[in-house]
Amino acid sequence: MPPRAILLITSAVLCFTALDAITKFMTQRYPVPVLVFARYAVQFVAMLVWLGPRMRLSLVRTKRLRIQAFRGILLLASSLFFTNSLRSLPLAEATALNYSTPIIVVLLGRLVLDERLTQARIAFVVVGIAGMLMIVQPGTDVFHGAALFGLAAAAFYACYQVTTRMLAGEDDPRVLLFYPALIGTVVMSALAPGFGWPSSMPWTHMLLIICGGLFGTAGHFLFILAFRLAPVSALTPFTYMQLVWAMLLGWLLYGDFPNSYRIAGMVVIAGSGLLMTLHERRRARLVALDPVTVQ
Repeated sequence: MPPRAILLITSAVLCFTALDAITKFMTQRYPVPVLVFARYAVQFVAMLVWLGPRMRLSLVRTKRLRIQAFRGILLLASSLFFTNSLRSLPLAEATALNYSTPIIVVLLGRLVLDERLTQARIAFVVVGIAGMLMIVQPGTDVFHGAALFGLAAAAFYACYQVTTRMLAGEDDPRVLLFYPALIGTVVMSALAPGFGWPSSMPWTHMLLIICGGLFGTAGHFLFILAFRLAPVSALTPFTYMQLVWAMLLGWLLYGDFPNSYRIAGMVVIAGSGLLMTLHERRRARLVALDPVTVQ
């Protein structure tokens, strides 16, 4: 695999972590809906400037408009819950909970797409849930509060990934990337009059919000570049670098460093996710060689 692809994917998740770090800072000062609206609006404008001149109406041309709209709403819901979790949870813990998404995707794949739940997949799900429990630590105040927002964000993001699978091969990847920004901006704009808008905002905070949206857009752009150089299955393990970035930025910016139990939970979640990726890659190769035997 080209080293450039690895550099691009690790830089992409660093951009997402920078966005989350900025968002966490802003959640202590402004209402969550205002921040989510600003994030989607900046991302929408940036993508329109980036892709609009070349693609024009092709940017919104899709064969399944309803699923695209539903998919955008799912991602918006995930963003709202995740931003709420950042208000109280340390950056690393919130990020780790979001990485429980592959566990939920496996379960949804069985329920929605009728994918087979193999023994290996069941084992990875059980191990991933154990890691998640090590992070949220049931019985603590965190479990009853912000961690539930983090888990809800992961659940909605898993649904978003399943709908993305349903659209795979039907629409241009750039269209798949643009629709969530479009839907998020339209929905949040319609709800905007009911938000608790601040009476004033320092220019530095406005700049941070714009930078956060640009970090998110840059992360998606780097993802596209990386996937042009290497297959998704090969790059997925490197996305777990986001856990490392989140721990480092959370420690440097906010003085938050996970305790030993939560670090162990992150390792367990990352390990189960990586093993699941490797297992699915191997299984895909076997299916290609002998689709009858491998079920």
